[in-house]
Amino acid sequence: MRFSVSSSTLSSRLQAISRVINPKSINPILQDFLFRTEGTSLTVTAADNDTTLETTIELAENENDAQIALPAKTMLDALKEIPDQPITFQIDENTHETVVSYLNGQYNVMGHDADEYPQPSVMAADTVSHVIPASVFSSGISRCIFAVADDELRPVMNGVFIDFDTEHIAFVASDGHKLVCDKNSSYKSSERSSVILPKRPASLLKSIMGTNGDITVCFDNRIATITMADYRLTCRLIEGRYPNYNSVIPANNPHRLTIDRQAFISALKRVSVFSPASSGLIRLRIKDSQLAISTQDLDFSTSANETLTCQYDGAPMSIGFKAGFLIDILGNTMGQEVIFKLADPSRAGVVVPSEQEENDDLLMLLMPMVLND
Repeated sequence: MRFSVSSSTLSSRLQAISRVINPKSINPILQDFLFRTEGTSLTVTAADNDTTLETTIELAENENDAQIALPAKTMLDALKEIPDQPITFQIDENTHETVVSYLNGQYNVMGHDADEYPQPSVMAADTVSHVIPASVFSSGISRCIFAVADDELRPVMNGVFIDFDTEHIAFVASDGHKLVCDKNSSYKSSERSSVILPKRPASLLKSIMGTNGDITVCFDNRIATITMADYRLTCRLIEGRYPNYNSVIPANNPHRLTIDRQAFISALKRVSVFSPASSGLIRLRIKDSQLAISTQDLDFSTSANETLTCQYDGAPMSIGFKAGFLIDILGNTMGQEVIFKLADPSRAGVVVPSEQEENDDLLMLLMPMVLND
């Protein structure tokens, strides 16, 4: 087995797919990359027990089609030190000894039998397939992944719910305290279907997915395959029924607060330093054109307050939120200004951008905290 490939291209692709490898895996072969040549293409695979990520690279030269498993950490560390140039892999298919040659030297690495490497699960015959603009899918995942739960008792909440509808595609995530729903009407499905993508594969997609071209999403009731220009990810899905997210979004929050998003984030970060470590509670007092942000930690006799100018249409109100959650919400909303839609201090607040992007409807919801006064 002998082939040649660009060192910089191979190194960058290995860095990307290596994120799927679990260093604590009890199966030694899952600490390897699987190299497989076919014609003028090299496919490199990384996997854990639930997720497989592979990338395909054009070869400069390929002597014959074959495959081998090579230690991931060794390959990553060795290749990143080689400047951009063609490198050649010469592999003894009987002993699995591998020689990596480059301009001024060579590496000798001992590989492993590729037949020991686990293969991705095969989909059922009744699969659902969607071809979606990469920009839509990437944006939806990026905006809501921070709100995914980590709840052993409710595993269906531990992923991004993707709802393919005849009017739009919706990306939803919630941990019970906050909820994000991003609907994009530029993609419409011919029929209704949905899938719950686990957090780890969703994070991997966020890190490698571009915004050009289309991606193909195929799934049955157990696994999903997402095919991109240079990568293909296969993962086990979260089984179960996702809660009706539309039912928890308030239908009527009449009080509207409009404020500069970045100024609000900065003020929250300053004030939250003095909030109680156990709760992170901050108080928002809204009246006329002023928003007062305050907090107090009685255990350490510390407090802070800051006042910002805003636009407010509604009755004066005091409402409490967890500072970290509110900063996350604002940090993952786009635009210069955001609008808070409020009803009363005991009901969820809704946050939306003052100007939505074309074909996009982004909504974030945050549950309030009880104020002790």
